Amino acid sequence: MTAGGITRVPVALPDVPYEVLVGPGLLARAGEFLRAHTAARKVAVVSDSAVAPLYAEGVSASLARAGFEPTAVTVPAGEASKSWAMAGGVLEQLAAARLGRGDVVLALGGGVVGDLAGFCAATYLRGIDYAQAPTTLLAQVDSSVGGKTGVDLSAGKNLAGAFKQPLVVLADTSALSTLPDTEWQSGLAEVAKVAMLAGPERVAALTAAAAELRSRAAEAVRDAVLFAVGHKASVVIADEREAGLRESLNYGHTLAHAIEQVAGYGAVPHGIAVAEGMRFAARIAERVLSAPPSTAAAQAGLLDLLGIERVRVPGDSDALLGAMHADKKARDGVVRFALVPEPGVFLATPVGDEVIAEELGAWLASQTERG
Repeated sequence: MTAGGITRVPVALPDVPYEVLVGPGLLARAGEFLRAHTAARKVAVVSDSAVAPLYAEGVSASLARAGFEPTAVTVPAGEASKSWAMAGGVLEQLAAARLGRGDVVLALGGGVVGDLAGFCAATYLRGIDYAQAPTTLLAQVDSSVGGKTGVDLSAGKNLAGAFKQPLVVLADTSALSTLPDTEWQSGLAEVAKVAMLAGPERVAALTAAAAELRSRAAEAVRDAVLFAVGHKASVVIADEREAGLRESLNYGHTLAHAIEQVAGYGAVPHGIAVAEGMRFAARIAERVLSAPPSTAAAQAGLLDLLGIERVRVPGDSDALLGAMHADKKARDGVVRFALVPEPGVFLATPVGDEVIAEELGAWLASQTERG
C-alpha cells in the first residue's frame, strides 16, 4: 500500500507482524511512525560515529515531538563495533539511561548498528522492543528485515545472536544519497543476490535497470528496495527461524563470511564479499549440481553491470576453508552452501572439503590472472 510517497510492506508473521515503510523523509517523521507502534516513554537511539552527525539530532527532535524521551548511544563506525565487548558497553548505557521493560531501542544506521542494537534489545531486561531505521542500501534491502540480530566472535561472524523482530522498519530512501561508492556497491550486491533467487525475470529486470541503479536514480532505487524487501518478507513469513527456505538468503555468504573473517572484519565490505561468494558458489554449483555455465555467465554479467568491484580474496585455501567450518551454516563438520543452479532454483547443499579446497585453489589462482 502506497500513500504520500511511502509504501508499506507487511511482514505478516503470525506472532509478531510488522511493516517495512519505504520512501523519502521517514527519518524526519520517525517519532510519528514509532509512536503508532508503542506507548513507550524512553527511546535509546543507537547509532555510530558516521551516521549520528548526519541524522541523530533530527531523529531525536522528531521523537521528542512525539512525546518520547530520547537518549543517544553512539558507537564507533565499522564492523569492529559488532562485538561482544561493544554489546556490553551498549547494555551498560541502556541501564544507565534507566530504560524500562516498556521502553524502546531505535537502531539508526547500517547493518552493524542494526545487528548490535537488536541484539542488545533482545538481551536487555530479557528483551525489550526495538525498531529499525536503516540508513544504508545494504541494511534496507537485507539486514533490517527478518529479525536476525547478533555480534561477531573471534571464531566467526554472527556466532552470538538472537531472533528479535522489530516493531517497525523505517527505510528512508533519501538517506541513501550520502553513501560512499563502496557502500552503494555493497547494497547492490545483495539486490543482485535476491534477483538470482527470485528467477530469470527478475535477473533480466535488474540487468535492464543496472545503469539507473549505478547512478542512484530515485525511482529505480525505490523499486529495488521494494523488490528486495518484498522477497525477503515472503521468505521470512514462510520460514522465520531458518529451518529451510530462509537458508536461500545465505547465497554467497559461505565464502563471504570466510573472506571477512580472514581479511579482518571491516576490511572487505560485506556486500562486495557476498558478490565474490556468489561467483564462487556458481563454480561449486557447476561442479556438484551440473549447473549450466549460462547461470554463472548471467550472474557475472549482472554484477559487472551493477559496478560491483572485484576484490582479492585474502589468505590461502586452508585459512578460508577453516573459516567456513567455523561458520554457523556448517552442520556436523560439513560445510553447506546455498546454491542456485539456475535463477529461481535454490538448493542447500553439503559440499566436501576436497571439492571446496580444489575450487578455492583455482579461485585464488584466477586472481593472479586478473591482475
